[in-house]
Amino acid sequence: MSGASGAPIAVEFLQALRKYSEFEIHLIVSEGAGKTLACETDWSIEDVCNLADVVYDNNAIGASVASGSFKTNGMVIVPCSMKTVAGIAHGFSENLLLRAADVIIKERRRLILVTRESPLSTIHLKNMTELSMLGALIMPPMLTYYNKPQTIEDMTRHIVGKIMDQLDVEYPHYTRWE
Repeated sequence: MSGASGAPIAVEFLQALRKYSEFEIHLIVSEGAGKTLACETDWSIEDVCNLADVVYDNNAIGASVASGSFKTNGMVIVPCSMKTVAGIAHGFSENLLLRAADVIIKERRRLILVTRESPLSTIHLKNMTELSMLGALIMPPMLTYYNKPQTIEDMTRHIVGKIMDQLDVEYPHYTRWE
């Protein structure tokens, strides 16, 4: 989790992953993410961390997820700030979140970035284009209306469903276009 707006999406995503015992959830929460979590939800950092199997200090640059020998199915950064996008795009691995993403790219594993910003500047677009060319999936949490959302939770779950779809995991709250 990085410090962009969208903490409810991260919480719902973690809750969804918990329902699948085959996943071991490793979590990195940036300082900004902790602040955003407090502004956007009633969840404490401790409660969110309890949704993960392993939690890392973002300053622990030598943690296992910072190594290519750490096997993973991929990495999802949700929400993903433009600062995080820029750091990943330019190899600026100053913390564990950025280093882990750098490793995912170099190992050619799945990297999903749920990017948050609006409007997007040319710098943002260039950084996201660079990451897309490196194989990252850029997934801004765009609203959809074909599923006729009634609540913010409906919209949040739809985004989580799209993330889960990219991980090839069925999510019961995801309404597909028919």
